[in-house]
Amino acid sequence: METRNYYVEGNTIRAAAPQRVPRRDPHVIERERKQKNRRNAVRRNRERELAMNFGFVAFLTVCVILCAASCVFLVKAQSNATLNLKNIATLESEVTTLRTKNDEMEKYLNTSVDLNKIKEIAMDELGMKYASEDQIVYYHVDKNNYMDQYGDIPVK
Repeated sequence: METRNYYVEGNTIRAAAPQRVPRRDPHVIERERKQKNRRNAVRRNRERELAMNFGFVAFLTVCVILCAASCVFLVKAQSNATLNLKNIATLESEVTTLRTKNDEMEKYLNTSVDLNKIKEIAMDELGMKYASEDQIVYYHVDKNNYMDQYGDIPVK
């Protein structure tokens, strides 16, 4: 709502006071013009940025497809790694079970063999006997852990 300034002149007649136009500083006018131009330039840049052409859309599509493919590959690799870890755990469990059974069987075989019975059968039924002193040949081995045989063992 606009307010008017009235003044009284002579007889009670009212007349509107002339509007005064303030003088503006030319520097202020130039600054406002530059700000307006800057705002218009920003608005144009925003409009230009929002507009997408075919090349940009194609580039974004390719990027999205590559990202999706890499995500699928990563999930698949993690799934395979988890599956392999489960398989390894199963195989280790089987190895442990088989080792336990093997140890049990070895203990059973060691305890089930009667060495006195074997000695008795060998001496009585097969005619075997202990070796006499003249049948035993001793060899001296130097500091090596092995011995080379260059000829047949002599028979006495």
